[in-house]
Formats: sequence, structure tokens, C-alpha cells
Amino acid sequence: MMIARPLLLVTTPIGVIAGLREAWRFHWWLALLMAALLAVLGAFGYYTWRTIRRESG
Repeated sequence: MMIARPLLLVTTPIGVIAGLREAWRFHWWLALLMAALLAVLGAFGYYTWRTIRRESG
């Protein structure tokens, strides 16, 4: 776990950026759709994190 966590924290954003770049090269609207999906997932994650923080304290 000492190596896996930092490795995932570094490689995941790089993979997402690479995926968005490849989607843009394929079709620009696909990259926008992918970015919208990432924004929705990020918003749900933030909402969940905020709710957990609010209810724990």
C-alpha cells in the first residue's frame, strides 16, 4: 500500500488527460462528452464527501 497509493495518485490523472487527448483526436465532441461525464462524477464525489463530513462532525 505504501507504493500503490502514490502510484495511483500520479498515474490516474495522467491517464485521464491522455484519454481526453485521444478522444479529442478522434472526435472533438467525444472529448467534450467525456469531460462532462468526468465533471458529473466529480460533482457526485464532492457531494458525497461533503455529506460525510457534515454528518460526522
